[in-house]
Amino acid sequence: MIKNIKWLLLVSLTFVACNSDEEDTSGVVPEVPVTAGTADFSNYVSLGNSITAGYADGALFMAGQANSYPKLLSDQFALVGGGPFTIPYMNDNIGGLVVGGFQIQGTRLIFNGSAPVNLPGTPTTDVLNHLTGPFNNLGVPGAKSFHLLANGYGNIAGVLSGQANPYFVRFATSSSTTVLADALAQNPTFFSLWIGNNDVLSYALSGGTGTNQTGNMNPATYGSNDITDPTAFAGVYSTLLDGLTSNGAKGVVANIPYVSAVPFFTTVPVKAIPELPVSDAAQLNQLFGAINQITTALGQPNRFVELIADDSNPLTSGKNPLLINDETLPDLSTYITATLTPVLGGPTATYVGGLYGRARHARLTTGDRDYILLTASSIIGTNQAGAPSPFNIIGISNPMQDNRTLTAAEVAEIKTAVDAYNISIKALADAKGLAYVDANTALNDVADGGVIFDNFHMTSDFVKGGAFGLDGVHPSARGQAYIANKFIEAINAKYGSTLRKYKAQDFPLSYPAGL
Repeated sequence: MIKNIKWLLLVSLTFVACNSDEEDTSGVVPEVPVTAGTADFSNYVSLGNSITAGYADGALFMAGQANSYPKLLSDQFALVGGGPFTIPYMNDNIGGLVVGGFQIQGTRLIFNGSAPVNLPGTPTTDVLNHLTGPFNNLGVPGAKSFHLLANGYGNIAGVLSGQANPYFVRFATSSSTTVLADALAQNPTFFSLWIGNNDVLSYALSGGTGTNQTGNMNPATYGSNDITDPTAFAGVYSTLLDGLTSNGAKGVVANIPYVSAVPFFTTVPVKAIPELPVSDAAQLNQLFGAINQITTALGQPNRFVELIADDSNPLTSGKNPLLINDETLPDLSTYITATLTPVLGGPTATYVGGLYGRARHARLTTGDRDYILLTASSIIGTNQAGAPSPFNIIGISNPMQDNRTLTAAEVAEIKTAVDAYNISIKALADAKGLAYVDANTALNDVADGGVIFDNFHMTSDFVKGGAFGLDGVHPSARGQAYIANKFIEAINAKYGSTLRKYKAQDFPLSYPAGL
């Protein structure tokens, strides 16, 4: 039967071909030939961090690297004179890293039907097995802007101290080189640069536990989760572009997206608590009401809202906000202890004062919104070890700690830094005559209702949206194609090239377990 269907199809195609002179092709627009325009793609290098490297689903692995936006760009460049594009491939599609057999990074995530889990298996990529380069894709997972200029960033001796990066250790041309130096040694004719995400993202992913280093111009003194000073960032970025364009190379750069575009921060709702049993709601409302009276007496805003009870009244139904700790709030421990001692007794009042001294309910107000990290989803509603009942339910009666939330104040710090970075990136790109990708707007569009990518509606919804992988931070294969298209649009517009864009259906929504 299958043979007959194929035969009929062949006959029909032959018939169409024989009668093609009868078709009306007057309205068909001929396809524009692929050209390079004024750009020279013969030797392309890409610099950046994990997205540039092809990191996805919580790990770096071969399939993710093959679908990275620089690799997709290089495939289009090859049609107009682009040369080979070498990638420091991992050993497998398991993901993860080992050093001398000791695992230092986990395997990639897969979806088990209900939640992302780590793929079973043992990583086979050993940092000590050095690769011989040079490599065109110089994306280094975890790199911040100033790391691209850091001597010794590929020195194995500095991995444990955090002064070096194990991914760069694998393919750096020497233990003392820099990422920029390895790029310039190849005398590139064209480059892409997308760096700066981690200059704020590491702070955000930690729940704001780092330090905002605005005012500190010395990145050598920063912690791993700190926000880079905008002036220091501008100086680093200027140095990068000066080097990359020193031999007349042209290129494309991209700005930094807001963290609010990433599902890691938007998947867990602020109002994540179902209606509480009547007795529990009454007990907590009484306690939180007493603390609100303290803040009122001190001339401060109330920190708690009245919790909704499961009283079968449809007019009062809804979800309750999460209880969080906000380190920016004045500590009211002593006031709470003093107020509640006559009611609860000294030891209990002291415990309650310490527990709720900087606690409040999370907010969802526009312009003053808190974000709950994806990692909080596994602990909300569970018991806090060592906490006595009824003060032991995380997110309800026991505040979630700072590393599980991103408060409105912390979000404002991040936004201020990103806005400053992006002003510098745009100004420097314009001064150098480079193509410019507004990645911030592109990813905000994905988060704000989604975008139409061919016939596919792509959103930032976790797991099912199609734009992001299972770690909630890095693009999926389809998301990488969307990003590549934005780069292609910018390159075509700037250099008069006619590079082809990618189709959504050619890229999977997620990577299967059995790659």
